[in-house]
Amino acid sequence: MHDVVDLRSDTLTVPTQAMREAMARAEVGDDVWEEDPTVRRLEEMAARRTGKETALFVSSGTQGNLVSVLAQTRPGQEAVLDADSHIFNYEGAGAAVFGGVQTLPVKTQRGFLTPEQVREHIRPNNIHIPMTGLVCLENTHNRHGGTCCTPEQIEAVAAAGHAAGVPVHLDRARIFNAAVALERPVADFARPVDSLTFCLSKGLGAPVGSLVCGSRELITRARRVRKMLGGGMRQVGVLAAAGIVALESMVDRLAEDHVNCRRLAEGVSRLPHVRLDLATVQTNIVIFRIEKDGGAAELVTGCLARKVKIHQTGPATIRCVTHKDVDGDDIERALEAFREITAAW
Repeated sequence: MHDVVDLRSDTLTVPTQAMREAMARAEVGDDVWEEDPTVRRLEEMAARRTGKETALFVSSGTQGNLVSVLAQTRPGQEAVLDADSHIFNYEGAGAAVFGGVQTLPVKTQRGFLTPEQVREHIRPNNIHIPMTGLVCLENTHNRHGGTCCTPEQIEAVAAAGHAAGVPVHLDRARIFNAAVALERPVADFARPVDSLTFCLSKGLGAPVGSLVCGSRELITRARRVRKMLGGGMRQVGVLAAAGIVALESMVDRLAEDHVNCRRLAEGVSRLPHVRLDLATVQTNIVIFRIEKDGGAAELVTGCLARKVKIHQTGPATIRCVTHKDVDGDDIERALEAFREITAAW
């Protein structure tokens, strides 16, 4: 049990002792010159895991998505994506600001575009409207509570895009959570798409960094875009070293986070004035709605007084995320706080 139970996000994980030791002894070079051996090793590991030709280390998932979009589109084009996607909601309109790329948000049932929606929203050849330059997917899906789509679903959507000559990007910040939950190799999810990103700094516990994976031609363009965005880093092997430890030792333990999340969700579902669809709880995120005026803010405040931190994502919506720095005792402590606060409702 920890002094404070922090369920706001898995971005709050701190590096393990093994990561700190690896960072301290990392062999480094100038990565802009492509001479950092630790970065090269991490990129090779990422490419092997995803089945892609090569990979590029970037500072964050947001930078990875932006690099991927700009490397595959040109100004005046449009990217088709889910209306609840991270790219559309939480990345500062970077594609529009830096690339002149318009986004076309499509409302979906569980955060995943269908092949029919892709075919419907790819633009016809008409001088009055933008050309479709990219289709973007997200797995697991943040705003839909960590839900997963299967490799077969991704393949069907990618086929629809490719049939129209449109590349497909997969935002896979928590793809290892999806792979563990569905018991499938990460490469199965990656195979159908042209580019993908995944984060090291969420459930995998590294302090900084994400990877963009794809063909050599794509990553060559992505490296240029990264430099334009100010993302070229020098002796960054000190950060890549933690990412190597994350990929080597932190993937399988994600199953523990999923167990803790299910335990948390089942407890929350029994609270008064709470609406929660347990079918959406597939990995390490649980999102629930408080059906009492002011109840969400009251729950956040009451939990904070009990040293439990949760995140209010809307007027009546709460998100909790399990991770390596939350154990079973912490889950029980959070549930006890929830029960104490809601007992008076």
